[in-house]
Amino acid sequence: MARDVIIACDFPSKADVMKFLDLFTEEKPFVKIGMELFYAEGPSIVREIKERGHKIFLDLKLHDIPNTVKSAMAVLRDLDVDITNLHASGTVAMMEAAIEGLTRPDGTRPLLIAVTQLTSTSEERMREDLLINAPIEDVVAHYARNAKKAGLDGVVCSPLEAATVHANCGDGFITVTPGVRFADGDVGDQSRVTTPARAREIGSDYIVVGRPIIKAADPVAAYRRCVNEFVKGE
Repeated sequence: MARDVIIACDFPSKADVMKFLDLFTEEKPFVKIGMELFYAEGPSIVREIKERGHKIFLDLKLHDIPNTVKSAMAVLRDLDVDITNLHASGTVAMMEAAIEGLTRPDGTRPLLIAVTQLTSTSEERMREDLLINAPIEDVVAHYARNAKKAGLDGVVCSPLEAATVHANCGDGFITVTPGVRFADGDVGDQSRVTTPARAREIGSDYIVVGRPIIKAADPVAAYRRCVNEFVKGE
């Protein structure tokens, strides 16, 4: 599995994200478009960024009844994104319906991955707020197995759980891992985090990095640092 760094383009407007992407004159980074930007600008922002030559992870985390998710995925499949996602907690039936909706008439589709537990969720919060009493690593592994059973391509998990996911679901089952910070950086509101270098060691396939890049004094340099540490192992 080829590793890559995905930049979380968490911006409130088209003007902001395009100004950011214009900084990259030599690279075309893989980018994540999340709720904030998608809700502000709609599907057109996905098409425009795709036309600029970027791979796109559309991060909308769908979670609804199976038929609703199937219908929503049938709309998203025409945006030509590379990866999209939903919540594994929506059940195997919902994930199977999502696959049906996302698959185009010619049999092609974007990669579909499932969020296990958000990287801002600690085991304490999972236990007290969600009434899930199993260890978080066991919950992530169970959700990953459900995602694989449903036919998905991988999961979103903490980099700390990437090795567990691969052990349960195989090396070909991809792990997309937010919660990555530089060793000398601030963890912010994340709970289960590690560095790009450590994420590489543990076995993450993709890391999603937002604030350490987009809020950096030199975003291009910060992106290249991530690539060097995570992709190249330097």
